[in-house]
Amino acid sequence: MQLEAFACRPEESAGRLHEEPESGLRTPHQRDRDRIVHATAFRRLEYKTQVFVNFEGDHFRTRLTHSLEVAQITRTICRALALNEDLGEAIALAHDLGHGPFGHAGEAALDEALRGFGGFDHNLQTFRVVTALERRYAAFDGLNLTVETLEGVVKHNGPLRGRVPAPVAEHPLAERFALSREASLEAQVAAISDDIAYCSHDVDDGLRAGFFTIEELAEIPLAAPAVRQVRDCCGDCEPERLAHETVRRLIDRLVTDLLAETRRRLARAAPKTVEEVRDTERLVAFSGEVAAELAALRAFLHERVYRHYKVNRMALKAQRLVRELFEVFLAAPQCLPDRWRLRADEPGGRRTAETVRDYIAGMTDRYALDEHDRLFKLARYRL
Repeated sequence: MQLEAFACRPEESAGRLHEEPESGLRTPHQRDRDRIVHATAFRRLEYKTQVFVNFEGDHFRTRLTHSLEVAQITRTICRALALNEDLGEAIALAHDLGHGPFGHAGEAALDEALRGFGGFDHNLQTFRVVTALERRYAAFDGLNLTVETLEGVVKHNGPLRGRVPAPVAEHPLAERFALSREASLEAQVAAISDDIAYCSHDVDDGLRAGFFTIEELAEIPLAAPAVRQVRDCCGDCEPERLAHETVRRLIDRLVTDLLAETRRRLARAAPKTVEEVRDTERLVAFSGEVAAELAALRAFLHERVYRHYKVNRMALKAQRLVRELFEVFLAAPQCLPDRWRLRADEPGGRRTAETVRDYIAGMTDRYALDEHDRLFKLARYRL
């Protein structure tokens, strides 16, 4: 496919920290995507909570299924805009690698536990994973991704115009990330595809869990046309089909509006290079009307899903478990597995806290539960 002039062209990549021979089969950004898919942190996403803990049901989203859905939406939008699909997909697949166990509840617990050590942010942890924590290659730590993919990871929430976290600021390629400027269009697409994916699939999971009904969803302006269309064409379908048909139409409306608004902004700004994109106010966006309706849908989901008492109960247990794991390892680093124990120093020290952070953040839900049992249960337990 012929890329637009403002797309990130693989042959013009700014390179990697560690030079490597080029592949005769894959572009630099295809290699990035493949390295992410083969990463240990990516496989672990299968057993990390999105909203519902993975053992609550086989059909609820996990971090892995969410990441795949974000990548699919990203690829669709990039193709429609003649952007670099492989770069967009790589950024989308990487964006949640830094999430710890138990979703945002686990993240909140880690952030509180690390308050005296700089806190915890899953986006920054993703950067640590792909630049240092993955240990697969003989010549370097991390995945040695291209500048363009790292930039997209760093700018998932937009440019960094305030204090830049040390792991990013001290990275040898930091100047090439253009931290205070807008991200590439591919990175902007991956970031907004995250919003499309989590809002739409949380509608699906909320319906499956019985937290609200199709009739209640029909009261939300963004979802109302989709529900109406589904009622007209397949009103006699069973609930599972009604939910899926509604969600697919919801995604279609969001993507269609996004493409129309982005094309309007591109025509007005007329960027001719990636550098001009970086110097232009965000170009990938929804129309004002749909942005407002999406905010209303988010508010509905916060009230009916994220703050549902069953989710709150899970969050309470998860936060206690993560907090207890952190406290015991910080006080007794000799209880860490060998690889991690060798990284730590004295009990309560910064280096120990950072080691415990990385160890816990890499855990799946079930591994965290097992590790907690190994440390706290008095009954006989397999070590």
